[in-house]
Amino acid sequence: MPSLKNKVAIITGASSGFGAEAAKLFAKEGCKVVLSARRLDRLEGLASEIRSAGGEALPVTMDVSQPEQIENMVQSALKNYGRIDILFNNAGFGRLDWLEVLDPVKDIQAQITVDLLGVIWTARAVLPHMYSQHSGHIINMCSMGGWAAPPLYTIYSAAKFGVRGFSEALRRESTPFGVKVSVIYPGGASTEFQKHMGDNEAKKRFKTPDWLKLSAQDVARSVVGLAKWPRRNLITPWWMVFSGFVNSHFGGLSDAVQAKAFAPYHKFDLHPERSGARSKGD
Repeated sequence: MPSLKNKVAIITGASSGFGAEAAKLFAKEGCKVVLSARRLDRLEGLASEIRSAGGEALPVTMDVSQPEQIENMVQSALKNYGRIDILFNNAGFGRLDWLEVLDPVKDIQAQITVDLLGVIWTARAVLPHMYSQHSGHIINMCSMGGWAAPPLYTIYSAAKFGVRGFSEALRRESTPFGVKVSVIYPGGASTEFQKHMGDNEAKKRFKTPDWLKLSAQDVARSVVGLAKWPRRNLITPWWMVFSGFVNSHFGGLSDAVQAKAFAPYHKFDLHPERSGARSKGD
């Protein structure tokens, strides 16, 4: 069995959800875990839990939208543990709504910054250290929204498709130097993500049924599995592969079905200035 014992693993977005559960499992495997997120109180609570179970954990407050904070986190990891073996690039959030309703800064710019640029900046910060030891593994969190983009996911999917392309290019760039790059694409899951994605009637009606949702523990197990047995891409649960297949091979049908399903829930009359502009042919 592949062993992760004594590996140093950085987890971004470790204060809840996939990140917190992955941190516990990495620690259980014998990793020294660096817990990074904005909510230091939660990180300290998680670190205490890991230490009580006999593991090693270093909580570091960090906002992935701030490159200097990412650099400081990486330096803290090196100062305490001397190396970086695994990066689980997990921090992210989603704000799902009709494009014209999304706030240009709080929703659009913030999502691209956190979900895409944060992934890029954090990978960039650890790469020189992985290159110098000629080993390392970067696991980027994506989403099925980065494989097949549904309505209301315009910005979230833009960022996640970006993660997908970035990861593919970085894999080909870093493989000759001993650094692996993997991407995980989970389907719907029960996490805090749902609380922050916005209140939209269409999304409520077309959400993943609770009985089909993954748990944070399910995804965390897949992440640790990727660290043990690296592969390029992992879609979970396995049957979501069919969603990607339909989107790739029957795109026109997928477009028509989803457009017809979501259109009745667009409250276009709430934006009279836009409706008027459209009637003028703008």
